[in-house]
Amino acid sequence: MRTLALWALLSSAAWATDYHVGPGQTYATIGAVPWATLAPGDRVYIHWRSTPYAEKWVICRQGTQADPILVSGVPGPGGERPVISGDGAVTAPGLNYWNEDRGVLKIGGANTPADLTPAWIVVEGLDIRSARPGFTFTDDGGTSGMNYSSNASAIYIEKGDHVVVRDCVFHDCGNGFFCASGTSDLLVDGCHIYDNGISGSIFEHNNYTEANGITFQFNRFGPLRSGCPGNNLKDRSAGCVIRYNWIESGNRQLDLVDSDTLYTDPDYGTTHVYGNILIEPDGAGNSQICHYGGDSGTTAEYRKGTLHFYNNTVVSTRAGNTTLFRLSTNEESADCRNNILYVTAGGGNFAMLDGAGALTLRNLWVKAGWSDSHSGLTGSITDNGGHVNGTTPGFVDFTGQDFHLASASGCVDAAASLAAAVLPTHDLTTQYVPHQSSQARAIVSTLDIGAFEYGVAAPPPPPPPAPPVTPGGGGGGSSGCGLMGVEPVLLFAMLVWFSGRKPAQERKKELAPER
Repeated sequence: MRTLALWALLSSAAWATDYHVGPGQTYATIGAVPWATLAPGDRVYIHWRSTPYAEKWVICRQGTQADPILVSGVPGPGGERPVISGDGAVTAPGLNYWNEDRGVLKIGGANTPADLTPAWIVVEGLDIRSARPGFTFTDDGGTSGMNYSSNASAIYIEKGDHVVVRDCVFHDCGNGFFCASGTSDLLVDGCHIYDNGISGSIFEHNNYTEANGITFQFNRFGPLRSGCPGNNLKDRSAGCVIRYNWIESGNRQLDLVDSDTLYTDPDYGTTHVYGNILIEPDGAGNSQICHYGGDSGTTAEYRKGTLHFYNNTVVSTRAGNTTLFRLSTNEESADCRNNILYVTAGGGNFAMLDGAGALTLRNLWVKAGWSDSHSGLTGSITDNGGHVNGTTPGFVDFTGQDFHLASASGCVDAAASLAAAVLPTHDLTTQYVPHQSSQARAIVSTLDIGAFEYGVAAPPPPPPPAPPVTPGGGGGGSSGCGLMGVEPVLLFAMLVWFSGRKPAQERKKELAPER
């Protein structure tokens, strides 16, 4: 049966077309690829070159689960990703789509190709940048000097089902990465998102997403552009999973708020945040690490339900106060267990809640003397104990940001069991590897507190970059035959399995509110 299944996969991908773009390839420009007619299993390889590709385009086609459409960057000799720049970018000929000012690469929402909900799309290995006011582009009608909107992004997903974005870099945009509520089953994997935002504006962020089913894993979120007060990861999704990421700086590291379109979805009220490293530098905007609930003022549409927040390592170097959670109302709750909550200031400078909400605590590393709230507790805190106190958690190298546990750390073997509600789908199976990588988290004796398990050996260094893929012969590209033809199929299936999400129903086109 396995042989027959493999043959079926090979056969289904055998007649797909590969398009190679770059120096010495079949296509010199991205715009020369027939984006309007891509078919299931087609693969577009954008090869690195020493100068950026100043081009922009839309993907509005459908792959299948067996044969996704793949857009892949082929690295340079030193592993450099191909750079796609919005600065002076020219829209690919033959395309016609709206909201051109919202991004460099758009997924969904077009006249040409005919509008539909894109599905089974993989975008990987690209460095996409420079979409914000101050940069201009040439639109699909040939008009040059067009301005980007403040909320323009490197990738702008208006709608799409079963989309994977992996191993990309997004920076120097209004929003680094954006998706609207017409998106479902989205996986953001191993990306570096940093240096985005608009000076003086709280409305643009490194990440701004609203999807029916979204997983962030193995990503590195860095500081926003200087003078930009947006959040690092802002999300309005149903079924949101944030696991094994490095999230540093921002007005808040996490701003998990309400959606006016997805609030009736059964997964809307459950959010999982685990295995992350959350870093709050001194003076980095709001003193709260995580906001959960809503910000629209329509409290009936707030997330309610439970935020499962476990085995994260939280580090704050603020000289003043730090607050872990803002839960918007007393109908929002959080289960907070097995986290390292380290502040370099005194224990009295750390508070668990801003005010409202129902918070349950268990087996934390935290300095003695912490407060319920700095501003007055209006909700409730249930403390189930099991905490470890001390001066420092016992990191390997705090100054060097190596937050693995030293052998003498009090966090070793000190964690509680995970909540039954998160098992087995959201068990701790993995841990983050700086940067944008991961390794298995093998429990040594008993589970440790924090994002890293003591005794798990560091993985070997990555192999050198693979040699560039050479184009096949003939006409419009090369056929993806043999084992290489099935490669993206296996990749996509693996990533979808890792996301822990079942396919979601299509949602109607709805642009995310700008709040």
